Amino acid sequence: MANTLLNIKGVTCAAINAGIKNNDALDLSVILLAPNSETAGVFTQNVFCAAPVLVAKNHLENAPLALLINSGNANAGTGSQGLENTLKTCNILAAELNIKSEQVLPFSTGVIGQQLEVSKFETGIPSVVSQLSADAIGQVAKGILTTDLVEKTISKQFDINGETVTITGIAKGSGMIRPNMATMLSFIFTDLQASKDQLQACLTTATNQSFNRITVDGDTSTNDACTLSATGMSGVSIDECEAEFQQALNSVAKALAHKIIKDGEGATKFVEVRVKGGSSNEDCLEVAYTVAHSPLVKTALFASDANWGRILAAVGRANIANLNIEDINIYLNNVSIVKSGEPDANYTEQAGSAEMVKENIVITIEIGISDAQESVWTTDFSYDYVKINAEYRT
Repeated sequence: MANTLLNIKGVTCAAINAGIKNNDALDLSVILLAPNSETAGVFTQNVFCAAPVLVAKNHLENAPLALLINSGNANAGTGSQGLENTLKTCNILAAELNIKSEQVLPFSTGVIGQQLEVSKFETGIPSVVSQLSADAIGQVAKGILTTDLVEKTISKQFDINGETVTITGIAKGSGMIRPNMATMLSFIFTDLQASKDQLQACLTTATNQSFNRITVDGDTSTNDACTLSATGMSGVSIDECEAEFQQALNSVAKALAHKIIKDGEGATKFVEVRVKGGSSNEDCLEVAYTVAHSPLVKTALFASDANWGRILAAVGRANIANLNIEDINIYLNNVSIVKSGEPDANYTEQAGSAEMVKENIVITIEIGISDAQESVWTTDFSYDYVKINAEYRT
């Protein structure tokens, strides 16, 4: 099921090229939800969040029925004019769908600091609405991309009391990735029946172990958002299957998060930094992020250089108390490289290099003996990462 994108009863959508991007790609998407659908959301923690994030947060309280997504322009850092433009685009779509403006959730991704051209929405929205279809979610997955090289999609199903519940998710994100809920957007849909509060609890749990555990470069975007919409059209209530639904949703969110990392700008490696044994989960997470964000570690990963000193140095500067070097053990996949804070007596450069050359690497760091454990997923830093971001606006 994981490779087939499944339609969700009660969800219709479309994506078109409205000329917002300058490369003739799909850039304007509309997703329409059946009446009585419920939607929950999590958003960026960047203080300077974009106009569409501010509006979407407000509109989330009004039983949203439509999502309006544009790529090519983030509508961030655009002041009161940006806010006004966002509301105008919501009005245009609401009039076209005959719903209230506050039932539209707007999302934007792309270049920061440029005003939206509302005229592109005035001509584009009627066109995209005329093409709404039950099986165009794959087109929307294309329409939300910016520097991404591939679409990120997944579906899961599970059976409960003879009925099938379906979850389908799409995401975009490649750089400026450290969501804190990257530039990332994700939209997840299910035909389960659930209240907004129930969906919010499930989504928060799922994002905290997926989108909030990935980092390409440590930058938190102004536009990050992830929504979960339930149409209720399977006839199955969440009360019948809360554990099963949470498990499936976690799986969908984690799969999408990993796809974002694997498509990280210029990435050649998919890396898990797994930290165990800290005084708390927060300490483990702090160490994991310190290592994952180290440019020296990330460039060593790109070079396939088993430079364990860089990993040890990053661990040592993590902002946690009571870190003792004699408690530190570090592994590259299954190869022990540091034992009790010193090079493992059995370690060889040849063994380390054999692991570093792999595309999938797990760096395991033990900092104590507790049961606490956290993982962060990240990439290496390549020449292409610098090139992509240096040339992004040109």
